[in-house]
Amino acid sequence: MKTFMANPAEVERKWFLVDAANLPLGRVATTVADILTGKNKVTYTPNVDTGDFVVVINSDKIILTGKKLEKKKYIWHTGYIGGLKEVKYEKLMAENSPKALELAVKGMLPKTTLGRKQFTRMKIYRGAEHNQEAQKPEPVKVKGAKR
Repeated sequence: MKTFMANPAEVERKWFLVDAANLPLGRVATTVADILTGKNKVTYTPNVDTGDFVVVINSDKIILTGKKLEKKKYIWHTGYIGGLKEVKYEKLMAENSPKALELAVKGMLPKTTLGRKQFTRMKIYRGAEHNQEAQKPEPVKVKGAKR
């Protein structure tokens, strides 16, 4: 039996819709990362971009479990001397909730040119309205969600 290897020219991309309302950040991020990398497909090949497009709505309603909202911090460095910055997730979720989801998903993708290309196929919206109705995205149920 031969092993199947996907060809980049033959990959068919679909659109998926993830409703993140009242779901934990990590659960949503793993579902989105699996779709972006193509791990939800039978034709998954690690060195070929077989992933699909993802539209995430209601990013303002994502929850963090436990005391992560008060204790967890996003830390980065500006590149200048003394440029270490940090912001608590409480403030990050209130002001820029799509950024929190972007950080979570980006950390789950490969740190290569392939991962950066996959990351560009994710669209995040704060509310229930989105601009991708023409693509007819299929709704996806988040794994492990208690809804």
